[in-house]
Amino acid sequence: MDLETVRTFVAVAEAGRFQGAADDLSITQQAVSKRVAALERTLGVRLFTRAPRGAELTIDGRAFLPHARELLRVAERASASVRPGRRPLRVDVLASRSAQSGLMRAFHRAHPEIELDVMMLFDIETAVTALRTGAIDASFRAVAAPGRPLPEDIAAVRVLDEPLQLLTGPAHALAGARSVTVAELVGHRIWMPGIAPGTEWGAYYDDLVAEFGLTLEVTGPNFGSDALLDTIADTPALATFMGEHTRLIWPADHGLRRIPVTDPTPVYPHSLLWHRDNPHPALAALRTHLAARTAGHEAAGTWVPDWVLPRDPR
Repeated sequence: MDLETVRTFVAVAEAGRFQGAADDLSITQQAVSKRVAALERTLGVRLFTRAPRGAELTIDGRAFLPHARELLRVAERASASVRPGRRPLRVDVLASRSAQSGLMRAFHRAHPEIELDVMMLFDIETAVTALRTGAIDASFRAVAAPGRPLPEDIAAVRVLDEPLQLLTGPAHALAGARSVTVAELVGHRIWMPGIAPGTEWGAYYDDLVAEFGLTLEVTGPNFGSDALLDTIADTPALATFMGEHTRLIWPADHGLRRIPVTDPTPVYPHSLLWHRDNPHPALAALRTHLAARTAGHEAAGTWVPDWVLPRDPR
C-alpha cells in the first residue's frame, strides 16, 4: 500500500474537499484525485462520494480512516527509530532498581535534553543480538575477557565495580555484624532464586561459589524482589546477596540488615556494550559521562572471576 495515497486520503477526509487537501499537501487537485483513485483500486472499494459541500466519506471510507491514520503514525515511528538525533537513546539495564539503572538516572539528570528509552533484556546473548540489529544502542552487562570474546563489531568497557552485600533478617546469626568476611559465610544458606543458568550473572555466582565454598540455593520460583525480601525477613536460616547500589524498599518491621562483605570483597563488574558502527550522537555523551563519574575499587581486597573484562585504564 502506497503511503502517499494513504496520506492523501487522510488529508481529503480532514479537509472535506479535494481542493482543500491539494492546498494542504502543496500538490494539484488532479494529483489528489489520482492518488485517491489509486488507493480505491488497491482496496477495491469507494472511499468518497461527491457532494455539494465537497467530498464525503463512504461507509468504507469511515471504516478505513482510523487505520489509515495509524498507518501514518507507524510510518513516522519507523522513520524516527533509525534517524540519529531524532530518536531516543535506547539502553538496556538488568533491573529497574539496579546499579545500572542508577547510572542511567544520573546520566539523565546530567543530560535532560537527551531522550532516553530504558529497557530490560534477559541475558547477554539477547542484548548482543539487539545491539547488532539496532534494536538498542547500549547495554550494561558483565563481559568476558579476551578468552571468551564478544563479536568483533561489539565494543565494551568496564565502567563500575559494585561490591556485594549480605542481606539478612533480624534473627539471622550474622544480623548483628558490622561486616562479614567471605570465610564467615561458609556454611550459611544464601538464597538467590533469580539466578538463571547460562546467564552472565549465573556464571559470576557459579565462580563465586567455587572459589570460596559458599552454599548458594536457587530453588523455588522467582516471585520477584518483594517476595524475596519477605522470605529473608521471616527466615532466620536464609540470607541473600545484594549489590551495594541496588535500591529496594521494604516495610520497617522487616528489620532487614545490609552487611558489607570483606576479605575479599566480591564485586560485580558492570560493563557498557555498544555496536562499533552505531552513529547515535548521544552514545558518545553516555560513554564520556560514565568515564567521568564511575570508578572501580582497588584490585587489592576485592574479587572478580578471572574471565571478566579488565577495567578501563582511564
